[in-house]
Amino acid sequence: MAPTPDIGVFGRYTYLVTELFWGAIAVFLLRRENALRKAAVTILALYPVAYVWDRYTLAVGIFDIKLRTGIDIAGIPLEEHLFMAVVPGLVIGFHETIFGSGTDGSA
Repeated sequence: MAPTPDIGVFGRYTYLVTELFWGAIAVFLLRRENALRKAAVTILALYPVAYVWDRYTLAVGIFDIKLRTGIDIAGIPLEEHLFMAVVPGLVIGFHETIFGSGTDGSA
C-alpha cells in the first residue's frame, strides 16, 4: 500500500492552503457555469446554520483543528469560515456542471 502523502508541509497554513485550493476549483466551476450569484445566495442562506453547527462542534471538542493559522474570527478558525463557503460552492459547482442551466437533459 502506498504511503499517504504528507500535506503538512505547509505547516500552520496547511488548512488554509487546502481551502484555497478547493475554493479555486469551486470558483472555476461556478464561473464556467455562470452560477456564482446562485452559489453566493445559497452560501449566504446556509452560513448561519453552518456557523452555529461549527461553533458547537468546536466548543464540545468533537474535532480539533491542527495545521491552521491560529486566526479566529467570531470564535471559530478563519479556515472554517472558508470551509463553510467552499463546500456548498463545490456542491453547486458540480451540480451545475453536471446538470447545467436548469435543463433536465430531455429533448
